[in-house]
Amino acid sequence: MSEPQEPSKVRAEAVVDLDAIRHNVATLRSRLASAKLMTVLKADAYGHGMLPVAAAVREAGADWIGVAVLEEALRLRAAGDNGPIFCWLTTPGEPLEQAIAADIDLSAGAPWEIDEIVAGVVDRPARVHLKIDTGMSRGGAVPEDWPALLKAALAEEKTGRIEITGIWSHLASSDEPKSPVNEAQVAGFLAAVDVAEALGVDPPVKHLANSGGTLALPETHFDLVRPGIATYGLSPFGRALPSDELGLRPAMTLRARLAMVKRVPAGAGVSYGLTWTAPKPSSLGLIPLGYGDGLPRHASSQAPVQVAGERRTIVGRICMDQCVVNLDDDDAAAGDEVVLFGPGVDGEPTADDWADAAQTINYEIVTRLGARIPRRYVDSGR
Repeated sequence: MSEPQEPSKVRAEAVVDLDAIRHNVATLRSRLASAKLMTVLKADAYGHGMLPVAAAVREAGADWIGVAVLEEALRLRAAGDNGPIFCWLTTPGEPLEQAIAADIDLSAGAPWEIDEIVAGVVDRPARVHLKIDTGMSRGGAVPEDWPALLKAALAEEKTGRIEITGIWSHLASSDEPKSPVNEAQVAGFLAAVDVAEALGVDPPVKHLANSGGTLALPETHFDLVRPGIATYGLSPFGRALPSDELGLRPAMTLRARLAMVKRVPAGAGVSYGLTWTAPKPSSLGLIPLGYGDGLPRHASSQAPVQVAGERRTIVGRICMDQCVVNLDDDDAAAGDEVVLFGPGVDGEPTADDWADAAQTINYEIVTRLGARIPRRYVDSGR
């Protein structure tokens, strides 16, 4: 992660409000009756910066942290995070002995994964969550293979080499709370738990809910919930149920400074392929960010920005390192601030606006921002 710079001097930056993240954690906790909270910090905390966000969520009361891959979990431990951490995505041959030594909970969805985990055991049992596929068809054991996974895990638990600490699955359609898929997955999960208990497997945590489940499907809460995108103040439901209606505060603002402003005549083409031409004499501003920084190229001539308090639109194709905004007749100069997206409270575009422009989801807009953009951390509540 790049070192933060003086705000007035940077080419561009992503400003992350840690108080907003703590607020979101508190809001999510308020939705729970007795379930514990795992905040998901995979992919560098969805682009927000894993280590500063980890400190903020722990301070706000997160019981667990969830990550996808091993290096994320080990990085948290190396930084001094001693709380419960769950890591669920590994491949054959990874150094699982490091995770086990660091007391990181791992996932297994097939007997061979149990074998991989056991091979890494040295002087303490591995902590393992068994995954049932309840209909998403990604990781996890399908119902027909679930008993075999349970028996493989039980056999190793009796040797003292593993400890079964969880049963879990993942929701496919929680962004559509009324979808019948959710009900079917809950039923499948409960059936899997029944099979496990009949074989004598009754671990301390059973978990299914992601952000959508945490916010809208209390029947999915069980012992633990795993919100991801909602931690960062973005709604998993998009326009159907915006962040402010959920009590969430978007934590990231992406800003830059104009690298150049120039006047062009009517008919001037802009950027590769000259796909946009000025309908009249206009001022154009050069924004020093592009798809090399994570801006979606398919938002070309669609995405909004804010300059001098006014909404303007990116024109022409977004390039690797830069893009162009039509300033029309605005009085602007090199060095003036451009807000690409933020919470929206001052009229600036939001991550949802960019998602609409790129025909994607807000998750992708924030997560894809690259390392060339320094993250600067602020605390609006302190």
